[in-house]
Parts: sequence; C-alpha cells; structure tokens
Amino acid sequence: MQKLYFSEGLIGRDWAADICLHVGTGGLIEKLEAGVKAPRGVQIYGPVLPGMPNLHSHAFQRAFAGLAEFKTPGQSDFWSWRSAMYHFAKHMAPAAVEVIARALYIEMLKAGYTSVGEFHYLHNSHNDQALAMSKAVIKAADETGIALTHLPVLYQTSDFGGKAANEGQKPFLHDDKAYARLLNILAPRLKGRHRLGLCFHSLRAVPAGGFMPAIEAIDAIDPRAPIHIHIAEQTAEVDACLKATGKRPVEWLLENVDVDDRWCLIHATHVNEAEWRGMAERGVVAGLCPTTEANLGDGIFPAAEYMAAGGRFGVGSDSHISIDAREELRLLEYGQRLARRARTVLAGDEDGHTGEFLWRSAALGGAQALGQNVGEIAVGKRADLVVLDGAASQFAGASYSQIVDAFVLMGQPNPISEVMVAGDWVVRGGKHAQEDEAFAEYRDLVCGIAAKMEGDAP
Repeated sequence: MQKLYFSEGLIGRDWAADICLHVGTGGLIEKLEAGVKAPRGVQIYGPVLPGMPNLHSHAFQRAFAGLAEFKTPGQSDFWSWRSAMYHFAKHMAPAAVEVIARALYIEMLKAGYTSVGEFHYLHNSHNDQALAMSKAVIKAADETGIALTHLPVLYQTSDFGGKAANEGQKPFLHDDKAYARLLNILAPRLKGRHRLGLCFHSLRAVPAGGFMPAIEAIDAIDPRAPIHIHIAEQTAEVDACLKATGKRPVEWLLENVDVDDRWCLIHATHVNEAEWRGMAERGVVAGLCPTTEANLGDGIFPAAEYMAAGGRFGVGSDSHISIDAREELRLLEYGQRLARRARTVLAGDEDGHTGEFLWRSAALGGAQALGQNVGEIAVGKRADLVVLDGAASQFAGASYSQIVDAFVLMGQPNPISEVMVAGDWVVRGGKHAQEDEAFAEYRDLVCGIAAKMEGDAP
C-alpha cells in the first residue's frame, strides 16, 4: 500500500486541498482523503490531475510527422497526404514499429497521456507478420509503462462497393477468418493494464457484411470490448457514402449497426444535426484529434452543439504531428471560438472553468472509449495520475480550478513533473528512465529509413 500526499488536485468534479491517496498493490485507489496534513518529512507532490487517455494513435506515423509539409503542384489535401504515408509505411517492419512506438509512448507519458488506443492497421498482410506487428506494439507499451488498448484494424476494401484494395493498402488487409484468428491469438497477451478492442478502419474499408462477423468474434472474447471506427472525416467520404448507400456515413452506421456506448467514432467531422444528436443519444464517444484534423485540413467538428446535447468526447494524437493533450484541447476550444467569434465556448454554464471542463470531460470520455478503469481520481479507479510543478511560471497567481485552466490553455513549457500509471511512477522530475536510450534508437532508425527513401518517388 502506498500513501501519497498532494498539495491539491482535481477529485471528481471538485478541487480539493491536502489530498492523501491510498494506492493498493494492484494499482487501484483504495482510499481517498482531503484536508489531511502530511506527516513531517513525507514528500508532498504538487497539484494532481487524472491521467489523460489518448484514444487514437497510429504509432508508426510519428516517424512520418512533418515529412509531408511540402507544396507540390496539383492536389494538396488528406488524399495526397495519404499517398505519401502509404509510401512511408512500406518501410515498416516489426522491429521498426517497436522502436517508434517505444519512443512515442515515452513522449506521450511525459505529456500526461497515461493510456493509449492503438488503432493498428499495419499488419503486413500475413497472419504471422500481423502478430509480430502487434507484439511490437505490446512490447513497447510494456517497456514504457503506458496502458494499452490494442485495436487491431479490420481493413478489406479500398472504397465503397467492395472496390479492391490498392497496392499501398495491401499491408493492412485481413479477411473475416484471419481477423478473428488474430483477435483470439492476441486476447491472452493483453492482460493487466492492457485491453483488446475491435476496430473497423472505415465504411470505405469494410463492406456492410463485414461488421457482424467481427463483432461476433470480439463479443466471444469480451462482450464489453471497445469498438472504434474512422468515420466522416472528409467531405469526399460523405459524398461517396451518399452515392453508394443513399445515406451519410454516421447516418448509415446508426441505422445499420447496433451502436452503443462501447463505440468510439473517430473524427466524425462532417455530421449533421440528426447524426450528432444520434451519437449523443447512443452514448458513443466522439474521438476528436484536432491537431491532426487541422494538419490534414479535415474541418471542424460541431463540438459546441454536440456537448450541449450531452455528447461525450475524448482526444487523440492520431498522426502525432503533435503529442500534447493540452494542445488537442486548446485547439478544440479555439476552433470553436474562431468559428463563432466568442470565448469560453465549450464549457456549459454549470461547468465554469474551460480548461478544467475540457481536461475532466476528455479524461472520462477517453476512459470510456478505451475501456480503461481510469478517467478520474476516485476510489476504485486505477491510479493514473499527472502531477504538476506548482512552482511553474504558468501557475503564478492561479488558484483552485484556475490551475487547470492555465495548464490547458497557456501552452509551453510543459509543467508536468511526475506521471503515475497503475500505481507505478513512470515519469519522475519530468524524465522517463528509458528516454535517452529510446530517443537515440529512434533517431538512428528514422535516419536510416530516410536514407533508404532518398530518391524514391512517393
């Protein structure tokens, strides 16, 4: 049993002072006290917040971030970026994925992400290689200490109407039987702080008949396993779905699949009122990735209306153009402010502090989306904690909930000093024990890939 003392922090919806947490050997919070003075000589940590789940990650894309920011004649949008990404993905192998994911997960932990949903579609076509790719991700999570919800992706077609996959998509493919086999092989490997979930790449990539076999396969393993899907990210996808089915993407999904609170709809950028109300009524989580969505020119999700209707959300770093939960939340809020020319848009009248509302809500929504027993500091929850440096300049003059507002909205430098996952300190004094070795290995790997790609035409 650990007894941990904090000067103050966010406990549920409330700000409390002089906190003592009793953390059991299983990493769960067994007792929580506020207004308790620490014994003399015991370390008192700074302000404490619940760790943030990162609900959407493509780990290998971290090594590609920033490499597609050049202007070329003709089309420059999501689809041109995707073509360049496919070219990069051809150079991935299990050993490379492990190196990239290890460095990435350390970056996430230092940024306050304590769990991650790995939307993993880089299978390399063959079952044995697919297992090796997943094992690389799991090993990286084990070595760094982050909690993993592993989401192997079902990917079968390149577009609506069952169009065959193109050359760049072939490393992602599984048929129904091979996919079910992969889920069953992975299930016993994901225990403790790790979870297995189900993932459909998109309506483009999975025919209508592919949904139920996959859902039945995961239900036989875990009937409460999370289910994720990319959806309505681009207007071209909406137009193609309308042409193929007569329905908009989210409209089709809600009408044809039993969507409930297990589901996380990634992006859902281009939804109309009936669709976002349907999402809110079903209790799904909108998986928002504002830095990636901005980088790719996707558009802006109608977050203000959706949240006012009780819609749940979480954030992810997706393509990892940025690895900072605060930046995701800040851009989410600022996008709404720019669109409406107003301030403090997303926090409702009863929620008050914008930064606190965003962090608290995204932590709860992300926990739901990943099926992780986290999201708030409460008895029975796992001790995933983010500790701030109370002496950081961002917090000068701030008190109570203003501390979270300043943390989320003031930007760099990073004032996170310690991070705990399941009762284990994984970041101390702003540093992860493995970061020097992991980052050096990452640099060597990426430089080697760049050398191989030099002169290639995407």
